Amino acid sequence: MQLPLIVQSFRKKRYVIAMSEHPDAFDLKIMQELQKDGRQTNNELAARIALSPSQCSRRRSCLEEEGYIRGYHARIDHGKLGLGLLCIIAVTLSTHNQNSARRFGRFVSKLPEVLEAYALTGDMDYYLKVMTRDLRDLSRFVSDVLLPHATVQHVKTSIVLDTLKDGSDYPV
Repeated sequence: MQLPLIVQSFRKKRYVIAMSEHPDAFDLKIMQELQKDGRQTNNELAARIALSPSQCSRRRSCLEEEGYIRGYHARIDHGKLGLGLLCIIAVTLSTHNQNSARRFGRFVSKLPEVLEAYALTGDMDYYLKVMTRDLRDLSRFVSDVLLPHATVQHVKTSIVLDTLKDGSDYPV
């Protein structure tokens, strides 16, 4: 039998915010601030959202435990690492069934060149955001890695000329 969150928290002898179905205004402010700067200290965060440091810490912990905050990441300058070519690759699968989709998903998740992958509706089945060193590396990736895979029928590659907006800061 699953106990209510507040009962579980008392058994753990620590306070956990009993979140309703949706985070409240303070929780949303915490997430908004952490998207801007995930490295800020708890005291800095508390001051920005007008909560006590202990309240802020408890709320952040609860947001992490509940999966609203999935992690903290550094934004890396790929160009400084010699990864200068960003591409969007549209992929069409040879057959459309769950087995092919699962196989392709497992395959793509292991490829370090693939930064993001999206299953789509419409003409193409997937869009892959891919980072390579140069055109030769892109050609190798498409010809030697993507096209030989049994589930792939067709790929269409587009090279990104300019990034107009970059990031994963979502409005909260």
